[in-house]
Amino acid sequence: MYSKFQLAKKYLHYYFTASNSKGHGVHSPFVFDFIKFVKNDKKQYGCYTLIEAQRKKLLQDDTVIEVEDFGAGSSVIKTNSRVVKNIAASSLKPKRFSQLLFRMAQHYQPKTILELGTSFGITSAYLAAGNKNAMVYTCEGAKNIAAIAAKNFDTLQLKNIVLTEGDFAKTLPPLLSSLQNIDLAFVDGNHRKQPTLDYFEQLLKVSNPATILIFDDIHWSEEMEAAWAEIQQHAAVTLTIDLFFIGIVCINSSFKAKQHFTLRF
Repeated sequence: MYSKFQLAKKYLHYYFTASNSKGHGVHSPFVFDFIKFVKNDKKQYGCYTLIEAQRKKLLQDDTVIEVEDFGAGSSVIKTNSRVVKNIAASSLKPKRFSQLLFRMAQHYQPKTILELGTSFGITSAYLAAGNKNAMVYTCEGAKNIAAIAAKNFDTLQLKNIVLTEGDFAKTLPPLLSSLQNIDLAFVDGNHRKQPTLDYFEQLLKVSNPATILIFDDIHWSEEMEAAWAEIQQHAAVTLTIDLFFIGIVCINSSFKAKQHFTLRF
């Protein structure tokens, strides 16, 4: 992965070169709509307070748990015995991105949502709250982390989440086979190039023209940047949005020309 200095340098370049448009002059109806109704939606929804209260509890939890690591590993924590609050501090998606996921689920109303990388369930909760009529299928490799996520779902009274625990290599193929069609996916599991590209290819097989794929930490490392570049260039991809920490991918064939946008967020 990149060092903090390298990442900061990349972020500054992104910040000063990304479009800060409110949608005016954007020659894509999808992106104009995304900017106006999703990215720039400043409303404070009721679920924000409830879910952030769970995040706060996690950030104060001194419990030590054993963690199996199937992905690229934590960049901060190297041991298998880890403190919940430390995991929460290093792995939970920040509030503004978590709430962006909520607004995407609310605006696009996907019926079937897949998340690879549950962690403690904060982003899962936002996705589930965004569309109560959707089913959110979320996958977590580490047993003890998944158990805490399940408790958070119970506390938040979210009944539209199905949690699958175990190594993605074993759990994902049968899950995708059973779902057959996915409307929105958030990939935050294995921060390495080949697994990310493998997930992308698997998701394409269960996608429809309106499916939106979201990849986390696309500038986290050289590997992730390489994976993001390949995804952008893939023949099936018609539009991408780079928000630096996440990348949004559309495969809608009605978009007449392949377009890539970098938006400040």
